Amino acid sequence: MNAIARNRVRAGWSFAAPGLAMLVVVMGFPLLYALAISLSSMTMIHPALNFAGLTNFLNVMSEPLFWHSLWLTLRYSAAAVIGEFVIGLAIALMLRQIFTARGIYFAILTLPMAMSPVAVALIWRMLLQPNLGIVNQTLAAMGLPMIDWLGNSSIALSTLISIDIWQQTSFVVLLLSAGLASLPKEPYEAAEVDGAGPLQQFWYITLPLLRPVSIIAIVIQLINEFRTYDLIYVLTKGGPGVSTELLSFFAYKRAFQGLQVNEGSSAAFILLLIILMITVVFFWLIERRKN
Repeated sequence: MNAIARNRVRAGWSFAAPGLAMLVVVMGFPLLYALAISLSSMTMIHPALNFAGLTNFLNVMSEPLFWHSLWLTLRYSAAAVIGEFVIGLAIALMLRQIFTARGIYFAILTLPMAMSPVAVALIWRMLLQPNLGIVNQTLAAMGLPMIDWLGNSSIALSTLISIDIWQQTSFVVLLLSAGLASLPKEPYEAAEVDGAGPLQQFWYITLPLLRPVSIIAIVIQLINEFRTYDLIYVLTKGGPGVSTELLSFFAYKRAFQGLQVNEGSSAAFILLLIILMITVVFFWLIERRKN
């Protein structure tokens, strides 16, 4: 490496140093402290960092409720991401055909995404109130039976998924719209000359070219869904029973309601490892496609 290259590397690290230092302080220290707690016997009653090895992880993973929460988290995340991607892709394709006042449509679509999850949860809790909520009042006016959307264990999780899709789809729309805008026109012009219809162009041109952006959107949304906590806390508290107790809420309950902060930290780290594994797999797929 010559002197010019060394100076460029040194300058790059100098510019990155403040941001990296901030990351270490804001993220690195809390992560290391949480890891230390997860490997200790520390509880709210006995706050001592005595080394306990992997005992907390084994205790958490030996509980049926942990596996129930993990299964719910996988179901919730998969259903929400699939719904957001399918609806988001459909909306992005429709917006692609609109040339006038497109900015207004995008501004309207970004409103749910701009709202905090707590605000969204509070709004939907009022809308879905069993007796006085607008949704049930509309059903009653149509002669249909009222539904306890959040109090019925058979539909509570589906209700939460629907609310999540309502809020998060706009983010997918923005990503996919940006991806569609960057696609080259030449393949479509060649396909039209060859007589390919709109569905064939979509299947053989749009989807393959949109794959990198699609994978990034899916990864980001999977990470968001796996760590969902706000909606659960405000709307259901994990209920009815444990029908909506996702892994993030399981970790919270174990740490702050069960006073077992060591086991709660262990559950949170298991969730973090799952998210990291999913992220690595998806980006490995991207690199494999490039090669």
